[in-house]
Parts: sequence; C-alpha cells; structure tokens
Amino acid sequence: MNVEPRDIAAIESLLAFWRDAGVDACFEEVPQDRTIVVAPALKAVAKATASVVVPVDTRDVVAEARALARSADSVEALAEAVATFRGCDLVGQGARGCVFGRGSAQGSLLVIGHAPAAEDESAGEPFSGRIGTLTDRMLAAIAASDQAYLTNTVFWRPPGDRAPTPEEQATCAPFLDRLLELMKPRAVLLLGAVAARGVLKSEESIVKARGQWREWRLAEGDISASALATFHPAFLMKQPQAKRQAWADLLTLAGRLEETA
Repeated sequence: MNVEPRDIAAIESLLAFWRDAGVDACFEEVPQDRTIVVAPALKAVAKATASVVVPVDTRDVVAEARALARSADSVEALAEAVATFRGCDLVGQGARGCVFGRGSAQGSLLVIGHAPAAEDESAGEPFSGRIGTLTDRMLAAIAASDQAYLTNTVFWRPPGDRAPTPEEQATCAPFLDRLLELMKPRAVLLLGAVAARGVLKSEESIVKARGQWREWRLAEGDISASALATFHPAFLMKQPQAKRQAWADLLTLAGRLEETA
C-alpha cells in the first residue's frame, strides 16, 4: 500500500509527540492476556521481581567516572576528563567523538538535553544545527544567552539518534553531578522527558513535569539546584503549537533567575 508523503510526515510528528510526552514503547517484550485480572498482591510481587539490578561492572564504571570527575577542578578540566573516559557503552557503538558542552562555564543557568545528535557530533558541540538555533533563540528571548551553559545527560551520540538508556545516563551522571558542583547555577533547565527523567530520577511524563520546579539534589554533599523541565526544541520544531507552553516555562525560568540574581 502506498502512503502519501504528507501522511508519513503526520505519523512521524505524532510519534514524536508521544515520545516527548513520555510514551517510550507501544508493545511489551512478551504477550499479555488482558482478559486475565491479576490480584494487586501478585502485581506487587511481579513488580518486585522485575526490578532492575545494576551489574557489578556497571557499578565499577560509575565509580571510575566519579573518581575522574572529582579530579577536575574546573568546567574546562571536566570536559577534558570526559573526553578521556571510555566506560560509557556509547563510546563503542559508533560515536565519533565526545560532545560535552558549550556556553558560559561561570553562568547562572545550566541547560541539559538528552544526547548529542548528528549535527552536534560533527560540530563537536551540543545543540548545533537547526535545533541549536532554536535553543539559542529561546534563551535569547529571556536574555539568558550569556548566562547559560549547555550540555546533555550523555556525551556521545547514540546510534541512530535514539534516546540514551538509563544505564548510559547513569554512567555519565557523575560528570553531570560534578558540573553542578563546579557551576553552582541558580537554575537548571531540563529539555525533554529523557533529560528530566535522567536528572531527577522521575518517571513523570514531560506533559506533567513541565513548568514545575523540582529540586535536583546530589547524593553527596549539600549541593542542590532548582530544576525546571520543558519541551525539547526538537519537539517544538515538529509540534509548533506547543511553543505557547514552552514560552510560559521560559517566563517562569526568567522570573527565577531575576529573583535569585
């Protein structure tokens, strides 16, 4: 059956909407008979036994990343440390180079997306190309361009520009934690559901999380920051009707930056 190009574009746009709304799968790994009602107690047991156990080697890699991150005494040194790290699985999955961050390392705003894209990999900087242009325009609209440092939850491009896995985010998290320690920003802007979940360790969809202030607190030390989630610029390019909500979120962010100045 032939499908018109406009229909394909509509389908892609709809899928992008559901992805950024937090829907990350349309089927389960095994068939489920929905006609069978499972007692709540049995559901609880099934959920407990299905809990993800982090492998020992992953914990070792995270420990290595944490030690490497702690050795950096500046954002520039942290970027260099990340470039030498080989513990993230994405390094061996075709990534052509490390993409850490860009912007003001002494700024008051930390902006976090989910992962580098093809344009970022080519440029060696996050938020490049058309997505970067829109991101810069969003920040300029609230006079935050000079205050912002932009990065992602992982620093290597995932194959096919897929979303990074929680394990990949966990491997890179010590570097993101150290960035928060070094910058001590007045606010953090999380772009998209994947970034919000990875940083805040929350299962909320971006539709529910956006526009709400959350606390990002590190496990060690008295380090924390106020974090605000909004739609990713890539989503806004496909769903421009959501720009009204994103603009409201940016105004909320601008108010917080002004209050804490």
